[in-house]
Amino acid sequence: MSEEINRFYSELKRRKVIRVGMIYAIGGWFLLQFGEVTFEPLELPAWAMRTLIYAVVAAFPLALVLAWFFDLTRQGIRRDPFDLKSSGAGLGPSLNTAGSPSIAVLPFSDMSEEQDQGYFCEGVAEAILNALTRVKDLQVASRTSSFQFKNMSADIRDIGRQLSVNTVLEGSVQKSQDRLRINAQLINVQDGYHLWSRQFDADLKNIFEIQDEIAKSIAEVEALGLSAPEQNAIKTAPTKDVRAYDYYLRGRQFFHRFRGNDMVYARQMFDEAIEIDPDFTLAWAGRADCHAFVEMYVKADGENRIEATRSSERALQLDSACAEPHASRGLAYLVNEQYEEAMEEFETAIRLNPNLFEPYYYYARASFHQGKLQKAADLFAKASEVNPEDYQSRVLRSHVLAGLEQIELSKEAGREAIPVIEKHLKWNPDDARAFYLGAGTLLQLGQRDRAENWIGKALSIDPTDSVVLYNVACFYALDGQIDKALNCLESAANHGAVNGSWMEHDNDLAILREEPRFQALLKQ
Repeated sequence: MSEEINRFYSELKRRKVIRVGMIYAIGGWFLLQFGEVTFEPLELPAWAMRTLIYAVVAAFPLALVLAWFFDLTRQGIRRDPFDLKSSGAGLGPSLNTAGSPSIAVLPFSDMSEEQDQGYFCEGVAEAILNALTRVKDLQVASRTSSFQFKNMSADIRDIGRQLSVNTVLEGSVQKSQDRLRINAQLINVQDGYHLWSRQFDADLKNIFEIQDEIAKSIAEVEALGLSAPEQNAIKTAPTKDVRAYDYYLRGRQFFHRFRGNDMVYARQMFDEAIEIDPDFTLAWAGRADCHAFVEMYVKADGENRIEATRSSERALQLDSACAEPHASRGLAYLVNEQYEEAMEEFETAIRLNPNLFEPYYYYARASFHQGKLQKAADLFAKASEVNPEDYQSRVLRSHVLAGLEQIELSKEAGREAIPVIEKHLKWNPDDARAFYLGAGTLLQLGQRDRAENWIGKALSIDPTDSVVLYNVACFYALDGQIDKALNCLESAANHGAVNGSWMEHDNDLAILREEPRFQALLKQ
């Protein structure tokens, strides 16, 4: 009952009913005082004062009702988009039939002069989104669902309907050195009206306060009374220094490119963040992931394995209740071939945050390393469900299903993957990984000419990257070009590292398994 009272009180505040009531009471009191002072000297009859009193008292509830249903804006008087019927008997607004408030947070637009702050804009939006997920009575569309609309000019109402939410938060960021201008607007999906909007002009160091203010304001507009724990939970600062945060966001941008050199750059960014803030949990987790992937695909010298272990342990020491450190710890166990421990960490990460992509994706890869192909296929499917815009999990699932000789399912997964890859390449035309994974899928689907075109683009983008070379070898093996495939595999080993357990279970290379050169590479 107390929660309902709090929500009803918040709704009264949002609709400005309390403010209107106070203003009316003060105005009515002054009006009665004015009548008492002037009516007698003007020799007005006694009933005139009584009529004034009755009118003031009678109009009071009418003013409150009007305040509930209508809002006075700069554009004039308009009806409040939430009404009693749709708000669950006045205890909380909702536009959907389920009766609970819901929101999608779109990636903020980069309005900076150089157009080089995309990583920062996404980071701001993601921090707000993560904060809102901690509000008990608010349904929040996942990051991967809402961020697929990045750089799209679709109508906000259409986006909201596609995501099945009542409201959409959009915004923009203009960053110049240490100054910020952030615009944020909360839009009602039903009619396209702004429910709330604000512009922030501040120093970069105030970014966390701005994010917190936006999250708190949205909760208030949605008429959700925040408990004390929720008010603390929606704080968005992952670090005590905004410079460390900026390096961390840059590191994530490099890491998601998944190329050898980009992994090195990402690790450098995470190192810079840790240098500024040694207790930055997410930076330690990111550093661990970089070392793990470098160990598997760039330089398998054992040193990266040690650093992946050390960094993931540090991340867990700092915050064991956070999902990301557990996912990173699982990846570190994977490169150390401690599979049971890895699976335990991935399952813990999934339990802590079921909407986090990485633990599903890493868990699928760990299963593949062990030859558990059906489990890998199922986990890749779950990863693509959590992140609909990720092409990697879709393509890898298709290849794993082919290895299980589930050919029709494999082709179906491949057909689903190609449009996702095409959409990704539209905004990332230099992503070699998208080209080489897509090329193998196109070849499987019988589109050989287009497949050759894509594999050529992948090689031209990064001809010495070991990961690119390995996947080009897979393409040639699938195409029956044995010598070219073996040449690329040997070149991949010479330029970096080839993971033996992955290579051993990779059905794309099945045609090479009896070749002496292939066996020599496995031993190497």
